[in-house]
Amino acid sequence: MKFKFTYLLVALLLQYSFYGQKLNTDSLLVVTNKLINIEKNYSKAIELGRVGIKNAPNYLDFHIALGRAFKFTNEIDSARYYFNHVIAKNTKYKEAFSYLTQLEIETKNFNNASFVIDKAIATHPEEKDFYILKLRVVSMENNDKKTLNYLNVLTNKYPTDKNIKDQIFDLKLKSNSDRIGINHNLTTFDRAGVGPWNLTSFQYVRQRKLITLIGRINYTNRASFGQTISSGTLYEAESYLRLTKKTYSFLNVGLGNDNVFPKLRLNYSLYSSLGKRWENEIGIRYNKTINNENYSAVLGFGKYIGAGWLNLRSYFQLDQKKPYPSLSSTYRYYFNSRFDYFSINVGFGTSPDERETIAQFEQRVSLNSFRIGTGYNKVFLKKLLFGVQIGFNRQEYEINSYQNELNTSLQLQYQF
Repeated sequence: MKFKFTYLLVALLLQYSFYGQKLNTDSLLVVTNKLINIEKNYSKAIELGRVGIKNAPNYLDFHIALGRAFKFTNEIDSARYYFNHVIAKNTKYKEAFSYLTQLEIETKNFNNASFVIDKAIATHPEEKDFYILKLRVVSMENNDKKTLNYLNVLTNKYPTDKNIKDQIFDLKLKSNSDRIGINHNLTTFDRAGVGPWNLTSFQYVRQRKLITLIGRINYTNRASFGQTISSGTLYEAESYLRLTKKTYSFLNVGLGNDNVFPKLRLNYSLYSSLGKRWENEIGIRYNKTINNENYSAVLGFGKYIGAGWLNLRSYFQLDQKKPYPSLSSTYRYYFNSRFDYFSINVGFGTSPDERETIAQFEQRVSLNSFRIGTGYNKVFLKKLLFGVQIGFNRQEYEINSYQNELNTSLQLQYQF
């Protein structure tokens, strides 16, 4: 029915033109745009657009319509010609600048896109959309530092724009970094003859846009009544790999001393963006000792909320009669960068990601555990990264018997 109405109207318009009467150019433009926007009949829109230009050559809206129609039919040179014609004739047509810039962005023609948008801003300095469009052009260079500098210009110009601030935050999270560091964790117990436990880790981190590689050596020493009762080393290699624009993966491989660490540790997670700054995680954890193997499934969700990040994660045992779920929640509030943040976490149950207690995972997993902790990380002198975390764990060590554990962790990294 829509097609019949459109073609009937076109026929009437052409009939008026045939008999020498004045052509209603506005009506013809309405029909042309309807063919483009609603009916997607671009060839017919091009035909009518040319009729409109023939009858009203100075009616530049027909040139814009033709430019759009040719763009949709992938006739790029023709689309570019009509948009440029409008800009040359009358720079008041803001949409011509927008359409042409987007055309150059989509065809990855950085130089033309930059020239057009800079001219648009010079002609219409009050137009916010042009500054936002320029951000897309700047981002085409894949230069995070340059993009961040322009985002800072935008946030000074539009200080209340939350979307700009979110983009600054996201970009800072993804910037390149090389770091070496040391972390020491001390666990004390309120039960006689248990502890303290010391865990020291040395690591190297190489972070790039598409991949982050981490090498880590962990050494632990556990005491009872002032005497060392066990010690061991765990060697780990980790990677975070960007797979697509919306997915990335985490892989951890560890080889350890079976006395206090698993002989083999394999961890994998796949993270997917769900839009609106949501992401989900699905993964598996595997730990092998001399006598046992343990498999755990992981399901998690994360959400960036302004300058904060909230994460909910659950673990389920796959190789036991009961799933023995473990739940944890972490919130971070970021300040100036991804290395400057305050964090708080709460949890229930024992997870296979806890290096401090991984040797007792099989004993603890079926027992109750209630945790709460907080931390603060800060960058000093643009190179030194300092962090402190304190956590309290109410741990059941046998049925209906509990001990209190206090974890204190200090971290120092050098960024270069």
